[in-house]
Amino acid sequence: MFVRKTLDALRKWRDSEQRKPLVLRGARQVGKTTLVNEFGREFENYLSFNLERASDAALFERELSVDALVDALFALRGQPKREGRTLIFIDEIQHSARAMARLRYFYEERPDLHIVAAGSLLENVVDVGASFPVGRVEFMALRPCSFAEFLGAMGKDNLLYFADRPEESVAVHSELLSLFNQYVVVGGMPEAVQHFADHRDVVSLDAIYEALLQGYRDDVEKYVRGRKLAEVVRFVIERGWMQAGEVVTLGGFAHSDYRAREVGEAFRLLEKAMLAELVYPTTAVAVPAMGETKRMPKLFWLDTGLVNYQAGVRRELIGAADIIDVWRGRIAEQVVAQELLALSDKVSTRRCYWVKGSGTAEVDFVWTHNSRLYPVEVKSGRNSHLRSLHTFIDAAPIDVGIRVWSGAFSVEEQQTAGRGKPFRLINLPFYLLCRLPDIVERVAQ
Repeated sequence: MFVRKTLDALRKWRDSEQRKPLVLRGARQVGKTTLVNEFGREFENYLSFNLERASDAALFERELSVDALVDALFALRGQPKREGRTLIFIDEIQHSARAMARLRYFYEERPDLHIVAAGSLLENVVDVGASFPVGRVEFMALRPCSFAEFLGAMGKDNLLYFADRPEESVAVHSELLSLFNQYVVVGGMPEAVQHFADHRDVVSLDAIYEALLQGYRDDVEKYVRGRKLAEVVRFVIERGWMQAGEVVTLGGFAHSDYRAREVGEAFRLLEKAMLAELVYPTTAVAVPAMGETKRMPKLFWLDTGLVNYQAGVRRELIGAADIIDVWRGRIAEQVVAQELLALSDKVSTRRCYWVKGSGTAEVDFVWTHNSRLYPVEVKSGRNSHLRSLHTFIDAAPIDVGIRVWSGAFSVEEQQTAGRGKPFRLINLPFYLLCRLPDIVERVAQ
């Protein structure tokens, strides 16, 4: 199994003096259980429970003190308690309202314990009669694998050396770009990544993608209450992948007869389940950048591999010289959106794109870093004048812009076409998106 960068975030949580019980959020099959099991190897005591199992759930439902419950958990697993740190993992916690409430008492009465809870997909958004205790837990997001993690799975960790030294990446540009194109095709779902790393066969991934999609459909049947809402969510899961990277209209979504209110409710469920996000435009040129929900959003899904499979654009991608030329550039925007989201493990992270006033200029994304808002355009080098990026920089209190492309890394000194404002343009190859914060900090100095 390859290493996930979220493991480092878990270690920081473990060592924090302000540690609270941690709720690990993420869509189905992004690797939550595997990650925590790997993390558990670093503890003297590791107890794992899945509350889908009646025997595991029963203990959390009993009227026991926290100390008595901990003793019972060790007894259930038949493990002696060793000296040292203890990690207790409560998987599928949404099946027990009492277990969710107990997180507060773990925090208040047993701060010495390390408690991680997790749940999957739509289960997280169904009313189970309780919510996580406010102020007594913290949250962390686990998303599909980033390109850097894909490199690790492919046995190409050595190439991360060049990711940390972007000026030198020109020497291995073709290899890194080829690997990134493979990543765009395969996506970041851990099972698909591992299978491709083992077999190097894209076609054999179809069964994995279909099983994932069927799992999402089944969750609708099991957990979404209300026949009409279930019908709309099912439709969005079935047809919405073809809208990835597009500005969408909720009313009549994907040529349906559904009303905006119905589709909006379906997307709210899918967003909470971390399957999809409606990315709204902002007119801000400085933080905070708030999406304007009265305008039309762009739709992005959790994983490019699933988009390629369900939308049927994989054949077009394989062998493409430039992914910006594929599917009218929408798959390039989808993977950039995915990589930008992977830069953060905060559940609250949301993406925006930028428009000027009534829409006379538009930038693909705006990205917040160190309390500054940076424009990010996904453009090829051919006939690309970046007029909208220039318009943003003219109005913004920054002098750095970012073009993501398939060319090599460089930094250009430029002036905006409007006011002649000097700025630095970072020409960022797709494969260096994983190092965007470090690169921007160096250029912006």
